[in-house]
Amino acid sequence: MAEGPMTHPRTAGPSETGARTWDSFLSAPELAAVTSAGFDPLGHVLGITVFTTPYTGAWGCPGAWSALSAGGYPKPSRWVPSYEPLVQALHTARKRALTRAVDECRALGGDGVVGVSVDIEPTPLGGLECTVRGTAVRARSRIRPHQPFTSHLGGQDFARLIHSGWVPTQLAFGIAFAGRHDDWRTTRRTRWTAPNEEVEGYTLLVNRVREEARTRLKRDAAAAGGEGVVVDETELKVEKEECRNGTLGYAYDFSAEAAFVGTAIARFGRSARPAGPGPLTIMRLDREH
Repeated sequence: MAEGPMTHPRTAGPSETGARTWDSFLSAPELAAVTSAGFDPLGHVLGITVFTTPYTGAWGCPGAWSALSAGGYPKPSRWVPSYEPLVQALHTARKRALTRAVDECRALGGDGVVGVSVDIEPTPLGGLECTVRGTAVRARSRIRPHQPFTSHLGGQDFARLIHSGWVPTQLAFGIAFAGRHDDWRTTRRTRWTAPNEEVEGYTLLVNRVREEARTRLKRDAAAAGGEGVVVDETELKVEKEECRNGTLGYAYDFSAEAAFVGTAIARFGRSARPAGPGPLTIMRLDREH
């Protein structure tokens, strides 16, 4: 993986008037909700990595040994390719961009970043650019966290989480790849004479890659000290390409990529703490005679 430039210095000091002007990606209602939860905005933060993935780890024909197992998905070995190098590269790119956004938050004196978004787009320079952005906030409290938290939750959702006795710890990622060779089990169910029926090979491919991504997401959340994960988004891509090994009798391979993003959360305070603000006082509206 080729790493891009480091985060640029955007944490300027106080303005000429003596007070630092902050900016935010939060909307007005979101900003009001965050401040009602006891946090003040400090400014938006940004983290970027530019990376390439010329080496995927796959070789030959992914899934070509499907005849050795009923499902068509043997475990990676010296004879079966693994996408682990590609998975690790994509995971590292996201984590580095997130770390750089956290560094900017720390430079501003923040306790965490809310409303975090993660975008991956191709760049004119070649390769992919991973951009992490959010709004740094600081709690109106004497207690400071050991390290800034990160969360995709913004505004109202973040405030509800805090009021219900939970705190975000870190953004968690789950990424997985899987490949399958298009063999007789799939071609006989996809030709034009086939009836309406399930294509089990494709079902297994999608299920396997999603399950692996979920497992990695929970593992990443646990490593960040989370008791659970609030999932933000799930993405699934399936690509069809010509088989690299033309001696197998079938022309295509299918590769699937699943990516999960969420916020690891942990409890704080007493579990019996009431969720949300207390009830309003009831006032009679009828007239007295």
